[in-house]
Amino acid sequence: MRPYVIASAAVSLDGYIDDVGAARLMLSDDEDLDRVDEVRAWADALLVGAGTLRADDPRLLVRSAERRAARVEAGRPPSPAKVTLTRCGKVDPGARFFTAGETERYVYTCDRTVPRVRAALGSVATVVGAGDPLDVHRLLADLRDRGIERLMVEGGSAVHTLFLSAGVVDELHVVYAPFFVGQSAAPRFVNAGVFPQGPDNRMTLGKSRQIGDLMFLQYFPQP
Repeated sequence: MRPYVIASAAVSLDGYIDDVGAARLMLSDDEDLDRVDEVRAWADALLVGAGTLRADDPRLLVRSAERRAARVEAGRPPSPAKVTLTRCGKVDPGARFFTAGETERYVYTCDRTVPRVRAALGSVATVVGAGDPLDVHRLLADLRDRGIERLMVEGGSAVHTLFLSAGVVDELHVVYAPFFVGQSAAPRFVNAGVFPQGPDNRMTLGKSRQIGDLMFLQYFPQP
């Protein structure tokens, strides 16, 4: 058993999720960010990689007061649990992932790295070993055992590559921004990998809609 997984990303037309500049590249608009917030409110947990924590310092909280209130009324915390994974153990306990909001926080790392990460984080998060090397199936099984039934994966590149190549994504949400980045050193949506969603196993298109000058596509990967 594992959670139902939605992977979500905003990308440029040439497949980049950021550029090489110091400031974060804005790919979405306010309407699309509200759509993302709606999916966050649906989820039991939100997952990003440790690289995203270091690069963007996200809060990973439900923004809408109405959605937070609806979650509380349903007996859920105002925002989903937060999950990150790190192979190297480089996590900052002062990051907003750990300091913002009142919710559970889980850090998955390689078994050999667990003592060092626990020492670094103290009581701000639950640190869990997920194999050597880190095993996404073991991570998902542990989350399910902790009551996480719906997981939203928000990146970055290494995390999307890991989840998609492992075949554990049930829905893929991609928003395309109408411009090119064109910088070979910039991070892409996914890295090189062996993906089950290849030319002989095409994904099924679900919903598609225009959001301002953006295009939202929902895909269902085939088993």
